Amino acid sequence: MRPARLNGGVNLDPDPRGCAALRSDLDAAGYRAAAVRDLWGAMVDTAVGHGLTEPAHRALAGRTDALATLAALLFLGSPTSRARVADALPSLGEQGLVDLGLAHVEGDLVVPDALVRPQDISDAAGEGHWWIASDLDEAAVGGPLPTGHVLGVGGASLTLAGLQLTAPVGRVLDIGTGCGIQALRARRSADTVVATDVSERALGFTRLNALLNDVDGIETRAGSLFEPVAGEQFERVVSNPPFVITPRSEGVPAYEYRDGGMAGDDLVAAFVRRVGAVLAPGGVAQLLGNWEYHDGDDGLDRVRAWVAQSPVPLDAWVVEREQLDPLAYAELWVRDGGTAPGSPAYAPLVQAWLDDFAERGVTAVGFGYITLHRAHVIPTLARYERITGTIAGALGPHLGDALGAWQRMSSMTDAELDAAVLRVAPDVTEARHHVPGAPDPQVIELRQGAGFGRALEVDPALAALVGASDGDLPVGVLVAAIADLLEVDAGALRADLLPRVRELLFTGFLRFED
Repeated sequence: MRPARLNGGVNLDPDPRGCAALRSDLDAAGYRAAAVRDLWGAMVDTAVGHGLTEPAHRALAGRTDALATLAALLFLGSPTSRARVADALPSLGEQGLVDLGLAHVEGDLVVPDALVRPQDISDAAGEGHWWIASDLDEAAVGGPLPTGHVLGVGGASLTLAGLQLTAPVGRVLDIGTGCGIQALRARRSADTVVATDVSERALGFTRLNALLNDVDGIETRAGSLFEPVAGEQFERVVSNPPFVITPRSEGVPAYEYRDGGMAGDDLVAAFVRRVGAVLAPGGVAQLLGNWEYHDGDDGLDRVRAWVAQSPVPLDAWVVEREQLDPLAYAELWVRDGGTAPGSPAYAPLVQAWLDDFAERGVTAVGFGYITLHRAHVIPTLARYERITGTIAGALGPHLGDALGAWQRMSSMTDAELDAAVLRVAPDVTEARHHVPGAPDPQVIELRQGAGFGRALEVDPALAALVGASDGDLPVGVLVAAIADLLEVDAGALRADLLPRVRELLFTGFLRFED
């Protein structure tokens, strides 16, 4: 019997023995992300990330070793001779690759039907690596992508993987799993993961990637949003949903991996309004999303309204990372689909986006991170902010620390905060700026090297409190000493400093010592 396939693609029920054989061959060849980068160099690796593969092909010219063969076949998606494939995959063989739905044979060539790329892992569970199978990208396809395309590991998926909380948890739900990268990441801290998608093809890739990386405990289910898990609850929900705002116009392709089939930002709105029903009490949902700005209305206020419309009380922390005007947004996603500037289809597609935005009064689109917590009774966190700039490292541990500090502080009285012993975070530095000749600084700035890399201008009193927070004396004692030093009223200084101390605890400048 022929393996079950969808549109000639990945095997929807991959053979565990075939996946194990492929894993063995990839491991034996040293097919790792660092090895591939070393194979063709840093500049060429960047070019491949930009969809330019010719420099990589030139770097591989004349090489017949297993690593070079796998890089050409599975990283670049290039047809490769059957003899070379047989040498590079001695356990799996070309037929095994065909049976997994990753390639087909044409004469003396093995022609890839999918990519399998190495991916490094670094999180609270330690260092490691995966091999991630996905559909051929636009460079391998040589033009616009088919609408059923299953995306590999891209910038957005890496962002969400880095955002995921790292504390151990029981059940996690991954909505819109795609190739399964979020499910794999969630499984490192969860007992079990349920991964859902409207695309059977995507679920096939998720199953294959779980087997290929020898990861159990991931269950796949077909369906839209929360339909496959109606009546169930999870301690954590993660989603890189198909949030891209796409015109509902004839001739505009609707890609399953990025377009949820709803108008505007309705899909993200539906997620936010409904996710509380599948969150266990105290559970957390994390997702990426787009939100629209309409004729001067603030996009973050739009998200705030969605949270308020949830029948289940939700605490919310929303961070907008960037904002694009209609033209920039249209060009970004037309290019993402593989339609290049200057091609006949490019201008009409961009115009379709612009017409849609103009008709609906959209003036800009925001992108960012949404973190929602199922409140026990009344929400106490409603934080909507804009943070731009480069972020160093994964944010998951920082988000977890911030939520932990907030939960602790939400029931902490000022008297209890007075008694708390704090320590300045090790990544925090202080800079003082003086006017030449002046004895006192004009500006005192605190800057963090981790987390969101925030920079705060502070006054001498708060700077003194942070500087003295070395895990020894409680806050109340420090405030009294600073008031005496500055010759100000201690009660007034306490009333001024304690709310700001709470903010520094949430943002990670200060930490509880115990």
